[in-house]
Amino acid sequence: MKYSIGVDLGGTNIAVGIVDENYQIVKKGSVPTLAQRGPEPIIHDMAELCKKLLAECGVAIADVAGAGIASPGTVNPDTGIVEYANNIKFTDFPLVALFSKEMGIPEEKIRIGNDANLAALGEAVAGAAKGSKSSVMITLGTGVGGGVILDGTVLTGCAYGGAELGHMVIEKDGRQCSCGRKGCLEAYCSATALVKLTKEKFEVSPDSLMREMCENDINRVGGKTAFAAMKKGDKAGAEVVETYLSYLACGVANLINIFQPEVFTIGGGVSGEGDNLIIPLKAKVAKETYSKDNTLKSDLRIAKLGNDAGIIGAAAFATK
Repeated sequence: MKYSIGVDLGGTNIAVGIVDENYQIVKKGSVPTLAQRGPEPIIHDMAELCKKLLAECGVAIADVAGAGIASPGTVNPDTGIVEYANNIKFTDFPLVALFSKEMGIPEEKIRIGNDANLAALGEAVAGAAKGSKSSVMITLGTGVGGGVILDGTVLTGCAYGGAELGHMVIEKDGRQCSCGRKGCLEAYCSATALVKLTKEKFEVSPDSLMREMCENDINRVGGKTAFAAMKKGDKAGAEVVETYLSYLACGVANLINIFQPEVFTIGGGVSGEGDNLIIPLKAKVAKETYSKDNTLKSDLRIAKLGNDAGIIGAAAFATK
């Protein structure tokens, strides 16, 4: 059995998994990133965690088939450099070279990629899109991330900053997005945006069940509030969900029209709503896609791997 290392480098935690050749995690662990320290101590802690997990699995460093690192930001897999990542303060940082030195693994056995792209690869090789030749994934979390897999290959674009699916405009001159544009999918369909929509409805709905659920405190409104109220028959909660799903359907339909993937997966915190999200979303997307009358259509699914997607995708990226 061959084993590889998958690292998911986040702004809050560094998650590492030892992954077998069937893309199953056999051992995993995490440590705090403590991003304010700067890159060198982060890479040191990452390497120490990898060594610890390898030792617990009885795998020698020399026997590792490859090591993959899923990093936020603009990542150049050819040079091993993170060109820019704002939440961990990396700028033109030679991540692969330093990790290679810390681990004692040759640089040619280490690959890095964008975290959202590699999460999409993880779902393609071992998750909801397993068995497909083409897939698109979006993650609905603090922001909206995304990745595109075509014929088993991660689509990165000429400058390795492609597949920023959350920054496709769905409402011209709409809500301000953190990227500087207005009207992005992220500004309407992230968990952050869902909370904002819910708070707006909360303020003008004195009789809404949402007020009772939040003890009349708008600061207690969260990403689950509107869905939870909707499930109990609350009109205001249902209206929030309807608005949110309409925006999401617009973005998903746009991406299906562009890529026509076999499988379209949705991950991130909001995807935890399961059928309450995916069933009405499918109905809305079906009305908006150009291929709605085709025999073959993109299959819309909830992602399966959760927080393990980046680990598995990184390991797969290193060995594919």
